[in-house]
Amino acid sequence: MPAESLLPAATSQVLPATTAPAAARAAAPALSAPQRALRKLGLLRDIDLALHLPLRYEDETRIVPIAGLRDGSLAQVQGTVREARVETRSRRQLLVVLEDDSGAALTLRLLHFYPSNQKTLAVGATVRARGEVRVGFFGREMVHPVFKAVAPDAPLPQALTPVYPASAQLPQAYLRKAVASGLARAPLAEVLPPGTVPAGLPSLREALLALHQPAAGTPLETLEDHSHPAWQRLKFDELLAQQLSQAQAQAARALLRAPAMPGRAGGLRERLQAILPFALTGAQQRVVAEIDTDLARPRPMHRLLQGDVGSGKTVVAALAATTAIDAGWQCALMAPTEILAEQHFRKLIGWLEPLGVGIAWLTGSRKGKARRAMVERVASGEAMLVVGTHAVIQDDVVFARLGLAIVDEQHRFGVAQRLALRSKLEQHSLEPHLLMMSATPIPRTLAMSYYADLDVSTIDELPPGRTPIVTKLFADSRRAAVVARIRQEVTAPVQHPQPRRQVYWVCPLVEESEHLDLQNATATHAELAAALGPGVQVGLLHGRMKPADKAAVMAQFSAGQLQVLVATTVIEVGVDVPNASLMVIEHAERFGLAQLHQLRGRVGRGSAASACVLLYTTPLSATGKARLKAMAETADGFEIARRDLDIRGPGEFMGARQSGDALLRFADLAEDAALLQQARALAPQLLRSHPQAAAQHVARWLGSKSDYLKA
Repeated sequence: MPAESLLPAATSQVLPATTAPAAARAAAPALSAPQRALRKLGLLRDIDLALHLPLRYEDETRIVPIAGLRDGSLAQVQGTVREARVETRSRRQLLVVLEDDSGAALTLRLLHFYPSNQKTLAVGATVRARGEVRVGFFGREMVHPVFKAVAPDAPLPQALTPVYPASAQLPQAYLRKAVASGLARAPLAEVLPPGTVPAGLPSLREALLALHQPAAGTPLETLEDHSHPAWQRLKFDELLAQQLSQAQAQAARALLRAPAMPGRAGGLRERLQAILPFALTGAQQRVVAEIDTDLARPRPMHRLLQGDVGSGKTVVAALAATTAIDAGWQCALMAPTEILAEQHFRKLIGWLEPLGVGIAWLTGSRKGKARRAMVERVASGEAMLVVGTHAVIQDDVVFARLGLAIVDEQHRFGVAQRLALRSKLEQHSLEPHLLMMSATPIPRTLAMSYYADLDVSTIDELPPGRTPIVTKLFADSRRAAVVARIRQEVTAPVQHPQPRRQVYWVCPLVEESEHLDLQNATATHAELAAALGPGVQVGLLHGRMKPADKAAVMAQFSAGQLQVLVATTVIEVGVDVPNASLMVIEHAERFGLAQLHQLRGRVGRGSAASACVLLYTTPLSATGKARLKAMAETADGFEIARRDLDIRGPGEFMGARQSGDALLRFADLAEDAALLQQARALAPQLLRSHPQAAAQHVARWLGSKSDYLKA
């Protein structure tokens, strides 16, 4: 098939059809199903095809004599069809007997076949077949092998046969031709200066040829475990492109201007610290100083504030807000859920409103006159602090002077949402300062790669008075014992004025599901209310409730009017009830590790000894076992994050930071730390001495994906 028929002519830059003029769209030929499938896989340019690497390989370079076949082996044979018959005893099937020069016979068994298959496998035909060998009572056989008719002296391929990631609309034969065509046309000349590629690694062209067309005899294990030098070259190039793009994004931000906000003596900051009922920890004081240094500069801050659950990030954010407000600039704090946003709102109102700071509250549930009034306060500058959810970045929200944007649980927001918040300052070509917060600590390898463009502040010290949380694992068969423990916890006599203990019970679903056999929140609420008796008040909280109803339930639980709160993961972040000392997480094996750690952090916030019970259902998957083992062994958020990265990989771990498009397809941060170090050291040298080569390298590997790094 000629190259032109595989993809539209302008393979190097295929634009979406909607960008072309109507006349051109009408004249363009309709795409075939395989062509549409190629686009869906993102294979738009020749270089995209060249970098679409095989998942595995089939070895069709050698023939194994039938007499030498071993049970369970994957082998290719060639022989003459001596017998072909259709049997209909238990089910209709085609049985074909092959013989070769070794004198041995092999049966090919096809449980599904077509007339064309019978024609190919006619008696007397020479057939080459490949499949798994079974040796049983009736001799050697292959069930549903791959086969084709060949000439007796047909030469064997000189390269391993690649098997590519594909889809139902994209046959392997079509994809192999498309990749070969793209590989032949792709611009693969070296752009990196001599001496910059680690010694012993091939050129990019040699590496891609070695991976797409491995020579006969290439050890399959080195291809499949990615230790082959060709794989090492691709992983190095990919890591280098990422490091270069991060450095470019950081350098571009350094050229932008932001409002300088030097702190001032006797201002709002000092007044807030004077009324706080606690002293800052040493770690909090350190990160506040780092943020203050950034805010005093006339270029945008781009800082990640990370700290474990309960480490006190909210007060750090409040102190940063006072610096902006003191300097005459507005501050916006955006959180991913209404519950988390409301927790921030209540704390900040309690701290700042008595000091005369106007605060606006914007969420999706606030509508009509109430919303319009808040939007007007933001536009006039009367509200100097704006707290809310995604509603903060809606088009009708216009800030008078936005100087600082704070994004909590930043990994839950997409790039477009963070960019939209930053674009809310359109005054004198200034950008707001950006502070991102996360209770999911970033492992070191991620900080060196995906987050290399960020300045990172870490609160690595918990406030005094936090009680250790004991984590226990219980199989679901011991559910009755857990309920009995809850009854004991919430009915135990207490001395006045101490309130009774409170309990969270977390469920993964709200209603019954035909697909997942999980206890749901509604059924569990009814079950616990009946089991605990009329003297125990049991509340229910889930995401489908109206915001006012959710707020009412949380207020009751916070006030101690409810002893047990059955909830879904809406309480994962932001909920702070110091009296809650026991948490039960049902079907814990279904939750992510970071989510389990966040949920566990809802208890242990007061002086009472606290526990977290993880109820699980058997049998456990390997991933489920790893998660529960980690939770039982450590409460250190940084160690939890490291194990979570090992279990899930960086793409899933990072959530929406890259809008779902992981920038690393080939490199593994755990296994390729040495290559990452080399790329990290080389990137600044290339940018200084060979900026054009650096730009070409980034364009080749990332294309438009480098835009994701702007946020």
